[in-house]
Amino acid sequence: MSVQEFVAGPASQSCRLIPFNDYVLLRSVPPILVVSGDAPCLNMEVSLQARIYVRCPEFWEIEVVGCLPGAICLDAIKSYTVSIPLDGIIGSEGIEIVGSNKQERIELGGGCRDEIHCNIAV
Repeated sequence: MSVQEFVAGPASQSCRLIPFNDYVLLRSVPPILVVSGDAPCLNMEVSLQARIYVRCPEFWEIEVVGCLPGAICLDAIKSYTVSIPLDGIIGSEGIEIVGSNKQERIELGGGCRDEIHCNIAV
């Protein structure tokens, strides 16, 4: 399967963007993004997922994603803290955290440039 075929495929229905409350950028090498919030289901698996691009974006979008294994939500609020190293996923201007409740842009140096092809756009 090619990357183009992968991108053209249907979106998953068991995962969704979820809200986030706060974030911290650890200025290590590579920088690490840490995001926290409250998930609506006790059994929800929360992760940070970098969008896929063909060309370097100005702000690389990183989604806050909640998935339900088994497709059943145990209805209780669960606090979460998740992280992702930003090595290779910083746009020309920085990153953008995308949750269901808001989007936050963070300006960073050292990201990709337009002449460098990154991944495949969604």
